[in-house]
Amino acid sequence: MEIRLYNTLTRSVEPFVPQTPGRVKMYTCGLTVYDYGHIGNFRTFVGVDILQRFLASQGLDLETVMNITDVDDKMIARSAEAGRELRDYADFYTAAFREDMQRLRILPARHIVRATDFIPEMVTWIERLVAGGFAYERDGSVYFRLTSFPKYGRLSGKDLEGLQAGARVDVDEYEKEEARDFVLWKAQRPGEPSWPSPWGAGRPGWHIECSVMAEKFLGPTLDIHAGGTDLVFPHHENEIAQVEPLTRQAFVRFWVHMEFLLVNGEKMSKRLGNFFTVRDLMYKGYHPSAIRYLLASVPYRKQLNFTLEGLDQAQAALQRLRGFKDRLERAELPPGSQPELTKAAAEAQTAMSAALANNLNTAEALAAIFELVRVGNAGLDQSTVKVGDRAAILAVLAAFDAIFCVLSPDAPAQGKLADAEVEVLMAERRTARQARDFARADAIRRQLDAAGILVEDMKGGGDRWRWK
Repeated sequence: MEIRLYNTLTRSVEPFVPQTPGRVKMYTCGLTVYDYGHIGNFRTFVGVDILQRFLASQGLDLETVMNITDVDDKMIARSAEAGRELRDYADFYTAAFREDMQRLRILPARHIVRATDFIPEMVTWIERLVAGGFAYERDGSVYFRLTSFPKYGRLSGKDLEGLQAGARVDVDEYEKEEARDFVLWKAQRPGEPSWPSPWGAGRPGWHIECSVMAEKFLGPTLDIHAGGTDLVFPHHENEIAQVEPLTRQAFVRFWVHMEFLLVNGEKMSKRLGNFFTVRDLMYKGYHPSAIRYLLASVPYRKQLNFTLEGLDQAQAALQRLRGFKDRLERAELPPGSQPELTKAAAEAQTAMSAALANNLNTAEALAAIFELVRVGNAGLDQSTVKVGDRAAILAVLAAFDAIFCVLSPDAPAQGKLADAEVEVLMAERRTARQARDFARADAIRRQLDAAGILVEDMKGGGDRWRWK
């Protein structure tokens, strides 16, 4: 079956054929672990998971890599505010990210790599860029010289000449990095964590980590590089610029970008009160499988308008799917098969596969499955379903669930408290401990324990919490 994907680089839907027959090399931009991941992040990660599961269903072997950004401006600021070492702070939110991925049934990448584990390799790469005249040092920082790479802008469509000439922006916030020369290495600021380099103590810029780790694990040319559409410029544009001058090969063959998620028609933000983590929604009584279903229900190239009403509908849709499967499995059926039902099952399988092969059209794939559910329920109502039909329909449902992964029940919710409520209780516990009211502190700890939350008191003072 021909698989077609939209390639941001060419701005067209193209047949996807891996460069090595039967093997796909794929890199996904992961989370910057300064906080819990929100549903906008997970819209991307669920979309990537659906894509990877579908490619695997077509007999392809996937070599997958996802990065964890565990050092940047926000992380340094947040860890300092929390009074934690950067690595300890990153460990906590990395564990939370993995837990949320598991809740949403997102298969982990074969290699999940943390930026701070590969800083020596980044330094070496930057040295090579400097030696080739593609980068230069100023006051202990190193910048990429965009005039050395005339192809800059192919991915995003940005005009190199239209960018602000000569300006340099020394921050990790990508929405502010629309300057002509971008940072590769940042000189240490007072109080910041740092690593050694030929240019003095400092740390890598945000963009260099993905270039270096992708090349290290997957080689000079990737089959697919995935991420949110917000990363096209400048992050992914800069990744190309950092790699291709040294490898002299195309860095990525297919760039696959997931569209934005809106909440009630607006951009998600804490200020608007429409900011949700997976844990927030679980606290409201929603199952992770319903969250996954809703995030997957709209094709990845279209914006998804997330609403709680939509999540209610997703839970109802799952109940219908699971109810039909359970009814079919439990029914006492006569031997044989019904040609119309066997045909309906085959048509549903064909339609689902064709929809997914056509640029991962999840909406059409779901429509094919629900048409089969409609026909199957009608057959059960009329007592026309036979044993052979059950086997055929269950095989289609199994193929569907191998990709969408929503039919099995959710594990019991691990806690009944929202993250903000946990933080309030933790603050109250700290106050009680400082006042030597250990009875109250212990009572809060028991309350948190009953809610599925582990409290850890750190050596030298301080504390932290996590879901069990």
